[in-house]
Amino acid sequence: MKLTTLQIEQLYKFTRQHYMEHYDVQTELVDHLANDIEQIWIEKPALTFKQARDISFKKFGIFGFMDVLEEKQKQMNKKYFRIILGFVKQWFSIPKIIVTLTMFYCFYLLLQFSFAQYLFPGLFFTILIIEFILLLKRRKKLNTKFKTTGKKWLFEDIIETQGNGNVIFGLFYVFQFLTPNSYDNLSTSSSLIISAATTLAVIIGYVSLIVIPKKAEYLLEKHYPEYKLV
Repeated sequence: MKLTTLQIEQLYKFTRQHYMEHYDVQTELVDHLANDIEQIWIEKPALTFKQARDISFKKFGIFGFMDVLEEKQKQMNKKYFRIILGFVKQWFSIPKIIVTLTMFYCFYLLLQFSFAQYLFPGLFFTILIIEFILLLKRRKKLNTKFKTTGKKWLFEDIIETQGNGNVIFGLFYVFQFLTPNSYDNLSTSSSLIISAATTLAVIIGYVSLIVIPKKAEYLLEKHYPEYKLV
């Protein structure tokens, strides 16, 4: 016995009732549930749709769909950071390598001045503030879009908001780890490390704030063939 269109819609509603907001995750779960329900009906044809659905749902365990969502988030986060890494690598090839080396050298020179202890933390926190403001704006944009289309996409959510948030906390951790107690009389190796870390932070900030959002539509259409139809 095959599920009807109405029953498929009921499965979508069922996933939303269990806090699955993203359409792509809903679709994957609905496809799994539908196939499993049809298999259950082969073995127990007397069961109603609701009974077969509940049997299928119990197979997901005590946490229901949350384990599936967590796994999908891990996959999408890995994909997002691979994309960031791909764009960052471009900065170490001609002609961008010239800009990268110039930026690195400028940071190295600035570390020789006493005001470096204010400049570098200020630069870092400026990046954090800009990313945080843009994160809020993009969240508002996504909410408006959801009201129009009625669909959320997990990868889009990560590109526009979650991914940037992870970058923010990642950079914060690196900065806390590398920041010396005093910028006076820094060793050459310390200056090189701080200059390299600051250069990388600026590049990653630029990629996550400017480059990837500009290519978001392309990346989403590439990952979700049906995205362009929405």
